[in-house]
Amino acid sequence: MSTAKRSDNNKTPRLAYDAKSITVLPGLEAVRRRPGMYIGAADAKGLHHLVFEVVDNAIDESLAGFCERISVVIGGDGSCVVEDDGRGIPVDLHDEENKPACEVVLTTLHAGGKFDAGTYGIAAGIHGIGVSTVNALSEWLVLDVFRDGTHHRQRYERGSAVSPVDTIGDSDRRGTRIHFMPDAEIFEGGEGLSGERLAGRMRELAFLEPGIEISLRDERNGRDERFCFAGGIPSFVEYMNRTRKVLHEAPIHMVEQVNGMRIELGLQWTTGYAEDLSSFVNHVRTSDHGSHVDGLLSAMTRVMNEHALGRRLLEKGERIQTMDLLEGMTGVISVQLADPQLEGQTKTRLRSDEAGAIVEEAVAHHLTSYLEENRAVATKIVGRALEAQRARIAARRASEQARYEVARAEVNEDVYRSQFGIRSQNWHESCTWLTHENLLEAHAAASKMPEDGLLLDVCCGSGVVGASFRGRVGRIVGLDLTPQMAEMARTRLDEVQLGNIYKLPFEEGVFDGVVTREVLHLLPEPERPVAQIFRVLKPGGQFIVGHILPFGPIDAPWMWRVFKKKQPLIFTMFQEEDFRALLEGAGFVDIEMTEQTVWESIDLWIDTHETPNIHRHEIRRLFDTAPKMVRDVHPFEILPTGEIRDLWRWCVFSARKP
Repeated sequence: MSTAKRSDNNKTPRLAYDAKSITVLPGLEAVRRRPGMYIGAADAKGLHHLVFEVVDNAIDESLAGFCERISVVIGGDGSCVVEDDGRGIPVDLHDEENKPACEVVLTTLHAGGKFDAGTYGIAAGIHGIGVSTVNALSEWLVLDVFRDGTHHRQRYERGSAVSPVDTIGDSDRRGTRIHFMPDAEIFEGGEGLSGERLAGRMRELAFLEPGIEISLRDERNGRDERFCFAGGIPSFVEYMNRTRKVLHEAPIHMVEQVNGMRIELGLQWTTGYAEDLSSFVNHVRTSDHGSHVDGLLSAMTRVMNEHALGRRLLEKGERIQTMDLLEGMTGVISVQLADPQLEGQTKTRLRSDEAGAIVEEAVAHHLTSYLEENRAVATKIVGRALEAQRARIAARRASEQARYEVARAEVNEDVYRSQFGIRSQNWHESCTWLTHENLLEAHAAASKMPEDGLLLDVCCGSGVVGASFRGRVGRIVGLDLTPQMAEMARTRLDEVQLGNIYKLPFEEGVFDGVVTREVLHLLPEPERPVAQIFRVLKPGGQFIVGHILPFGPIDAPWMWRVFKKKQPLIFTMFQEEDFRALLEGAGFVDIEMTEQTVWESIDLWIDTHETPNIHRHEIRRLFDTAPKMVRDVHPFEILPTGEIRDLWRWCVFSARKP
C-alpha cells in the first residue's frame, strides 16, 4: 500500500507560541467573553440567573440571621432592583487590594465573605463569583449600601467602577440595594425578565426560609406580590399538592441536625401518577438532584420494604422498587451545609458521598419511626407502592401470580367478535399505525420467504399487513375471527378463512411464512397461539410479528395503564426480552429485530367504542401527570390545542422454525 505524502503547500502554517501568545483578560472581561461558563448560557435562563445570584446573597444574610426582608422590583425599562435589610456589603478599604471592599466584591471573581467561615457558616452564593458576574454582564449597575448609619453609593458600567464610593448622607436604614440593567450586547433578543418565573423562585425561597418576607413588584404591568410562609416545607408540599387529591392529610415532616448539616424533608403521596420532587442545597434549587436525593430515595426504598415485609404485605421474592414509591409522591428535601460540592456555577447537582450517607441514615431513622407510629398512613403509602409495583410486574410478566391469573383467563370469542365487528366500521380511521406505509414496509422488508411462497396473515383484520407482502410471496391467506373483518380482508388477500388463533384450521407444516401485528398482547396465554403458528410453518419457515413495546422498564408500568384504560382486552405489556423469550420458548431460532418509531394521535386512538369516556379522561390524565422518569425515556407531546401525540416504539421480529 502506498502512502501519499502531503506537500509543504498543504501544511498548516506554523504559528508563534511564546509569551506574546498569552492573552490576559483584565477585570471581568473573561465573564463577558464567555458568559456561558458562569451562568450556563446567555439566554432567558441565564438572564434570570443574574437576579437569583443577587437574591442568593440576601438569602445568605437571612441564613446568618441578619436579614428579614427582601424586595425585588422589575423596572419599566427592564432593569432590576434587589434590596435586603441585612448588614450591608462592607465599604471600608480592603488591605490587600487597596480598594473599597464592596468594589473588590463587585469586580473580582472569587471574592466575598463566602470564603471566610467566620462570615457565613452556610451560604448559597458558594463560589464567590455571583454578584461580580451580575456586574460583568450588566450595562450598568448601581450599588447602594446602608451601613453604620451612612448611605454609600457606587456606579459600575460593564463590570468596571466608574465612580468612587460616594457618601450620600446619613441613614438609619441597614442593608444592600443593587440596581442593574442586563446588557443587551450579551442577552440579545428575548422578552426580558419574567415576573412569573421570578415569582416562582421568590415563593419557594419564602417556603424554605420560614418567616422571611419577600416582595416582588413588576412596574411593567403593576404586579405586586408578597411571599411569607410560617409553615415552611410542610406548607410547601401542601402548596405543590393544592390541585391534587392526597392519600394522607398531613405531609410527613422531618428536621434533623447531623454533623453540622441541617436536613429538612416533607413528603406526601397523592392518588395521581406524577412524581414531583424538589431538592435544595442552602436554598439553591438542585434541579439535577444529587447525593442528598440519592440518600433520600435509598432510605425510603429500604424502609418501605422493611415495613412491608414486617407486615407481611409482600409475597416471597417481591420487592418494592424506587420507581414504585415515586409514583404519586410529592416531596421537598432541603439540606444546609458548609462548603457543599455543587457541580457547575449554576449549582444544579450535589456531589458529596458523605452528605448522601448522612441523609440516608437520618431519613431511614425518622421514616421507620413514623411508619410505626402512623400505621394507617403507612398502610396507604405501602399499598399505593404495591399497586404500582404489581402493575409494573404485570407489564413485565414477571410475577407468578400474574401468570397464574392470566392462565385462568378464558377466551370468549363473542367478546372479540363484538368489539372488532364494531371497530370494522371505521377501522382505518381509528389510529395512525394501521395504514402507516413505512411501518407496513418494515414488516414486508423482513421477508426471507421464497417468491412463490405461501403466507398466512393470522388475525388479519382488514388484510393490510398481508397485502404489504404482495410481490414478495406467491399467495396470501388470511384468517380472522370476525366476519366483518374477514369481508374487508377478502378485498386485499387471495383467500380468507374464519377461525381461532388458538386452534388454527390448517395442517402441520403448510406455510412458508406467518405474519401478525399487535395481536399477542390481546390474548391470554400467548404461548398457545405462538405454538400454533410454529406448528403450521414448514421447517425453515419464517414468523414475522410486529408489536408496540415500551422503551424500557421505566415506562412499562405507565404504558400498561394507558393501554389497559384504552383496551380492556389487553393482557400483557411485553418488553423486548419477554418477546424474545416467548419466541424462543416456542422453538424459534435466528431471532432478529428491527425498530421503527411512529407518532400516534392519542385523541384519535382513544376515540373508539371500547374506551368509555371516563377512561379517556384518565388516559389524558396519565399523560398530564406522567412522572419525570417516564418523560425522560418515553417521548410524547401535549400541543397547545390539548392534543396528545405519543411516540410509539414498534419492534418487528423475524424468527425461523428449525
